[in-house]
Amino acid sequence: MKQVAKFVLVMLVVVTGGSLSAGTAETQIAERLKKVGEVCLEGQDCASAASAGMEVAAASGFDVEATYGKSCATCHNMGIAGAPKLGDVEAWAPRIDKGMDVLYDHGINGLAPGMPAKGMCFTCSDDDIKALVDYMVSSVE
Repeated sequence: MKQVAKFVLVMLVVVTGGSLSAGTAETQIAERLKKVGEVCLEGQDCASAASAGMEVAAASGFDVEATYGKSCATCHNMGIAGAPKLGDVEAWAPRIDKGMDVLYDHGINGLAPGMPAKGMCFTCSDDDIKALVDYMVSSVE
């Protein structure tokens, strides 16, 4: 492992023309490899993790409203393919009655014939999708 680190350091110095000191190179490598988050499993008390999907997404810089506008609004504003419209209490009620876990599952995995997996948001994590579902459900509560 030390040989690999030395090789990376040597290559970095060679590629940069020798302009980096060993300490600077190590700092840059450490910065690129630093942990960007942590895993928090349900039921665990995780001090730095938010508990709700919307809060987790907000903490990560995820913009729920902007993503809704880009990925969800086309169908959910106009009711395309049977999508419940944002703010339509009657359309959302039977879906909400099935429970949030079902709504999250349909958002993440899709629901034939009209709801594609993750609503075509290819950059969304499962937590992002949950935040989007929470956003839509909050429009009818």
